[in-house]
Amino acid sequence: MDILVWLLGGFWDLKERIVNGPRGLQRKICMTIYYLYQKKYGFYIGHSARFTGQSCFPHGFKGIFISGGAKIGSNCVIFQNVTIGSNSLPNSKRVGSPTIGNNVYIGAGAALIGNISIGNDCRIGANCTVYKDVEENSIVTSAELIVRKSDMIMNNKFYKWTIDGPAYFKDGKWIMEKDQEIILKLYNKL
Repeated sequence: MDILVWLLGGFWDLKERIVNGPRGLQRKICMTIYYLYQKKYGFYIGHSARFTGQSCFPHGFKGIFISGGAKIGSNCVIFQNVTIGSNSLPNSKRVGSPTIGNNVYIGAGAALIGNISIGNDCRIGANCTVYKDVEENSIVTSAELIVRKSDMIMNNKFYKWTIDGPAYFKDGKWIMEKDQEIILKLYNKL
């Protein structure tokens, strides 16, 4: 697969062949290679997504989702696990895909959803969900961090279900839970 993508000029050239190249069987073959390559590496960039120039993906494409119809300006920096997604719910206000200006920095885990416009020279913070237009030269951050002290010690064990009952992970091993109160809680019997 990698060799085919390389022979066709690389990922971006392959994408351009699909959009601007000849139609018919050659296009279908290119689209098949394009989407299989994305599946192999765990990302999705719709072939109809438009880029003014190549963007920078500091951590590679892994986890990136960019819907078809999205428009992305030049010199954008897009970190891992970013979603630039369409809103296709017919009765909602922002049906469509995002338009992102030039020199936009999009932090890890951010989600830009729907027919929104992000102006030039903006910075979108990590894990932000953006669903409204953002003026150029703006910084978008998530709500302030909220820390709440618990009155009790929390059980943060990860449980899995086995044939013999619940087991939790500790020090690299799975240990069967023996506390009957916890077992009843896990079975919603308490």
